[in-house]
Amino acid sequence: MAHVDPTTVRWLASPEGHESLHGLPEYREADAVGLASRLRAGGHSAERVAALLTQKRLQARAQEKFGEFADGMLFTPDGLEQASRLEVAATHAGRYAKASLATVHDLGCGIGSDAMAMSALGVTVHGVDADPLTAAIADVNLRPWPDSRARTGVAEDFEAPLDPLHSRTGVWLDPARRTPGVTDRSGRTRRVFRLDEISPSWDFVLSVARDVPATGAKLSPSLPHDIPPLGTEAQWTSWQGTVLECTVWWGPLVTEAGRSARVLRKGAPPVEVDQRSCEDDPAAALSLADTGRWLYEADRAVTRAGLIGTVTGAVSGMELEAGLGYVTSDDAVDLGHARRYEVLEAMPFSVKGLRGWLRERGVTGLTVKKRGIRLDEDQLRKQLKIGRGAGDGDSATVVLTRVGGEQAVFVVEAS
Repeated sequence: MAHVDPTTVRWLASPEGHESLHGLPEYREADAVGLASRLRAGGHSAERVAALLTQKRLQARAQEKFGEFADGMLFTPDGLEQASRLEVAATHAGRYAKASLATVHDLGCGIGSDAMAMSALGVTVHGVDADPLTAAIADVNLRPWPDSRARTGVAEDFEAPLDPLHSRTGVWLDPARRTPGVTDRSGRTRRVFRLDEISPSWDFVLSVARDVPATGAKLSPSLPHDIPPLGTEAQWTSWQGTVLECTVWWGPLVTEAGRSARVLRKGAPPVEVDQRSCEDDPAAALSLADTGRWLYEADRAVTRAGLIGTVTGAVSGMELEAGLGYVTSDDAVDLGHARRYEVLEAMPFSVKGLRGWLRERGVTGLTVKKRGIRLDEDQLRKQLKIGRGAGDGDSATVVLTRVGGEQAVFVVEAS
């Protein structure tokens, strides 16, 4: 966020800055230069003009994550990218509120999305962030809750209370998973995926959890299953089918020890599954002959959590191939953590065979889903002679995957 510092953030939060920001029209890239000229002519400095336009642009982007609340928040590009979306932050906050905690130390609070959700549920939050600009923005975002504040600081300086259970104190950690330094054209820094590259370190997270039983830590969705300590709960969370995070919970924040998955979808209630309802060793199909009338596509949070057995058990089915997230069955069951398709055709995968099948049936519009097969979709469409447009014929959905180690294609219809 060029030309912006904590002083400019304080101005944005002032009555003058607030009025200037909210008086701007909806952000459009084509209008930015003209709008900047008008703001300069109105007496605003170059730094404040840059800040106003940046915030307006980021608020427009933030609508998808925060809805109407985005208009009352301030952002940085990295902060917006890393912030827990509204529905996920509410999930985090619910654990702390349910545990009747009075105070939570948010170590690495970012722009404050989780702190805001906790504060809204009556928990006082003390947030710290190592970046002064981010901390200043978080403090502005927490204005509706005067008891909750954010300041500049590092997680490693945290001192646990002598009796955290008696004082009803908890800790929330969201270790940075981006490297400081050079940013891309959008102002975002490079993402890291290795556990030993996060900041604060995993060892520090474990030390905090030893001192404060009510601790939660937001980590990468690629977290290996053998990392969370015994007695914790590791929960993989998805939104609209995309896995966003794995959060590890300790002590009173644990609902069920072990692995769990939480599936969030727009307009639908949350769905949670865990190891209690999971088959330990789901059967796998040996060939296409083993496949049934229905194909279930497990939500990716379920697959990442290693809980495909919650699907096979619920539908009396078997995996097409271990780890891919597809289950076949002759039973039709409505599940909140897996999508059901009716299988219209199942056959070994070959471009020639699939092209012939589609041509015979006049299919000109195609949706391609794939897991376990590496291919370029655009190249496949060229070979099938079907573009991304619907065309003037019928449409079909094909699932390209593996069964018993062999490539297969399923023509399916959502039920």
